[in-house]
Amino acid sequence: MPTLSQEFKIRGITRDASKPVAQALVKQGVEVKTPLSLVTTPDWGNAGSDAELVHGKNVADAAKEAGVQHLIFSSLLNVTETSGGRLKHVPHFDQKATVEYIRSVGVPATFVLPGYFMTNYTVFRMLRKGDDGVYNLADPVGKDAHFPPIDIAGDMGKYVAAALKNRSEVLCLQLLAAADYYSPTRILAAFIPGPLGQEMLENHLFSENPGYFNGKSLKESYALLEKSGYRVTSWEDFLKQCKDSL
Repeated sequence: MPTLSQEFKIRGITRDASKPVAQALVKQGVEVKTPLSLVTTPDWGNAGSDAELVHGKNVADAAKEAGVQHLIFSSLLNVTETSGGRLKHVPHFDQKATVEYIRSVGVPATFVLPGYFMTNYTVFRMLRKGDDGVYNLADPVGKDAHFPPIDIAGDMGKYVAAALKNRSEVLCLQLLAAADYYSPTRILAAFIPGPLGQEMLENHLFSENPGYFNGKSLKESYALLEKSGYRVTSWEDFLKQCKDSL
């Protein structure tokens, strides 16, 4: 496994350098800077909130002013535009896509688009065992939908590292971070209630049509990861890791 710290100086940004997590980074040789919080995830499912869009644009403007030579931004597709207006209630996708405004201000950038979080199946118990001992997969879509799952904690950093190691090849490109495309085995409606449920529903419908990454192949992004010496976590590997929580 390549060690990025041998090639780059790594700086961590935190609001509180005294916290155990920050101190653990310091012990690993990371330069921790405080007090600063560049971008944090706003309340998810908060209809009408443009906090993520505002934060992202602030980052782009600050990066331009500072002369940043390579900004790696976690992005997603614009669901409203990609679905032709059919799905309009997935702001956490749309706002990230709009922040690709970074391109317009001339900041050298790479955009890493994470796939469907594997942890959704454990945190929201979308994959759970029934009274009869049979596992049920809860997804409000048909059997032809294709989800590109990612072990977000284990693999997202690998794509970022690959982008750092291959800057000239990935400038202005989107890296699709996912293990593969997987089809759901069962539909279970009304799993999560309220506005969050509506966003989750349309997020899933987007995976069915036109497709989570709009049908784009994962091969180029996956090849870059392999070239950089990283191995993606497959859905099967993830299930083995969290079998006790299912």
